[in-house]
Amino acid sequence: MLSGYKHSVSQRRRRVALPILITATSLMLVACSPSSAPSSPESSDLGISDDDYSLDALIAAAKEEGPITVYDVTGKIVDTAKNFTKKYGIKATGVKAKANEQQEILIREAQGGNVQSDVFFMTDAPTVSAQILPEGMATSWFPPDLVDDVPEEFQNPVSVSTEVDAWTYNTEAYGDTCPIDNVWALTTDDWQGKVALSDPLLRSDFLYWINQMQTHADEQLASAYEEFFGEALDTSDESAAEQWLKGLAANKPIVKKSGGDVAETIGASGQSEPPMGMVSTAEYRTNEDSGFNLGLCEGISPWLGRSYTKVAVIANGTASPNAAKLFVHYLLTQEGIEPQLVDGKFSTNSTVAPSPDEPSGIEEFQDAVFDPDPSTAADDFDSLPEWQDLWTLSSH
Repeated sequence: MLSGYKHSVSQRRRRVALPILITATSLMLVACSPSSAPSSPESSDLGISDDDYSLDALIAAAKEEGPITVYDVTGKIVDTAKNFTKKYGIKATGVKAKANEQQEILIREAQGGNVQSDVFFMTDAPTVSAQILPEGMATSWFPPDLVDDVPEEFQNPVSVSTEVDAWTYNTEAYGDTCPIDNVWALTTDDWQGKVALSDPLLRSDFLYWINQMQTHADEQLASAYEEFFGEALDTSDESAAEQWLKGLAANKPIVKKSGGDVAETIGASGQSEPPMGMVSTAEYRTNEDSGFNLGLCEGISPWLGRSYTKVAVIANGTASPNAAKLFVHYLLTQEGIEPQLVDGKFSTNSTVAPSPDEPSGIEEFQDAVFDPDPSTAADDFDSLPEWQDLWTLSSH
């Protein structure tokens, strides 16, 4: 928790974050008493049991069921669903929906007892771990035949891919070298009003990352401060993560609603002193598509960027549990995830090769990326309202 705030967050306080993430209608549904929420079933209740599992058995059972609808944050889910239908003969419809839209659909259908959707691929892993699964709205199922291929930390809840948001600069304006080599530079006058970010109040994963840094790597961030300023950081009252976030917010960053807007702000041609900022490596395809000039800030201390995962959940009450499970399995294979790899994503399946056409080159620098610890995802969720408050107060 934030060292300057209370050290416990009540269930009521946890709900404060939700209006930013979902609509008021969904909030009212979420606020129903725990007794009204369905209990989460065991994996054995979701289609064929794991004891009877084989991929062939799952396919056979799935073919006896009706069509499925699957949601993802990428538009490529539309073609992925078509490919799944072609491969297995099971009708699947892919729908692109933002993270908050997926939550709204899942919550509304679960609380209304009218489940029409089947599989959700969600980038808000802390909400999945702290709310969606415990409140019985959905189930995470991991394919038993892939247990040796997917690292344990990605198995519960099951994550199908990871993506990186990286510190990025304009190579046309600054050449081959990033204009900063330390994240604390972004809190100085030199970079006031010249840092572009997706709005942290809309992209909660940014603030989840701040909590992860405080929980697991605050000393590294403090060391980077000393490296940059030449003196030790006093963390007796506030963590390094708190102080860095406050400094960044107070420096009037350029806040955008979408990653595409951030990429354009940083990478568009013809700028003399463009801002730098944090953007998904998926946006690096705009270098070719739109003539942008996005480049990785190689060597920046303490981390080049941060990763986050995409979690698969199956709606409780689905009429096609085996088909839903088969789709999750499909996204954990080379064939299923291949269309997304070119966008800078990496499969959690160690046997799936990264795309050679990935545009940013981030694969070479994965050791310099901050990876979240899933074991504290629930704390990231609990702490979100406090980080949102700190960001808001420090921005004014």
